[in-house]
Amino acid sequence: MKASKYKSFIFVNLIILFNFFNGYYLAQNKQNSIIKLFCLQSVKEEMMKSEMVYSEEIANETCDCYYEEFTHTASHQDAKTKCKLETKENLNHYGKFN
Repeated sequence: MKASKYKSFIFVNLIILFNFFNGYYLAQNKQNSIIKLFCLQSVKEEMMKSEMVYSEEIANETCDCYYEEFTHTASHQDAKTKCKLETKENLNHYGKFN
């Protein structure tokens, strides 16, 4: 009887723990997707202002960089500046930047 209660207790705790982590990662993914949507729109506008042909690959790389930097520095401006420069350097290096 005690072994059965102990197993049930462990099982219930594992379910609670799993739901906690699942909820946390779901919230993180949702936050990431919202930030990425805004970022992609911003990058698209910047590329059009610069008279560049919009590239989804470049936009995704830039926004992935931004999200990583933003989560580490918690500074929108620092993340934006660093990733914008990094993207420009990569484009210059590969001859894709006007």
